[in-house]
Amino acid sequence: MLDALKSWDTWLFLKINGSWTNSFLNNVFPMWREAYAWVPLYVFLLAFILINFGRRGWPWIITLILTAVMTDQGSNMIKDLVGRPRPCNDDVLGPYVHLLLNRCPSSFSFTSNHAANHFGAACMLYFTLKPYIKKWATLFFVWAATVAYAQVYVGVHYPLDIISGAVFGSLMGCLTAYLFNNFVGLQPVLQKQQTAGLQ
Repeated sequence: MLDALKSWDTWLFLKINGSWTNSFLNNVFPMWREAYAWVPLYVFLLAFILINFGRRGWPWIITLILTAVMTDQGSNMIKDLVGRPRPCNDDVLGPYVHLLLNRCPSSFSFTSNHAANHFGAACMLYFTLKPYIKKWATLFFVWAATVAYAQVYVGVHYPLDIISGAVFGSLMGCLTAYLFNNFVGLQPVLQKQQTAGLQ
């Protein structure tokens, strides 16, 4: 069973990294996975929260940061326990990897920090902001999924690394979102002003 799963994982990796590729994605995905590419999104979220929720937004920001810390450190712990080499560092598979980065990271592969961090953030963002941005909240999962997929595409993670990281990150994000919604919560500035006016 384990051998069959590993064989499928390797097969799918080679398809994503070697067969299902094109020149456009070869140029886009190495940048897409980088944190600096999403600075405008982070600035927009910061402005959106502070403008619409005022001081109540700061606990939300802290919760989002804690979510990132939990997913990142938790994924690192799993990596050290499992000790799976990245495909680009694998003695057998390495020569066949289409590495699109300047180097292959020296850290272990399972689970993916990118997948854990982004799916953790996506869940936290979705469950705390959905009442205010409605259907647009689902775009957070599209964002997380494409960033995670890029990790396989550029040659630094297996699909199972991504899937496991996404599951772990989602659990952490759901947990922090649940705790925030039940013990802190968001309330728009306008709504608070209207409530105060009725008193």
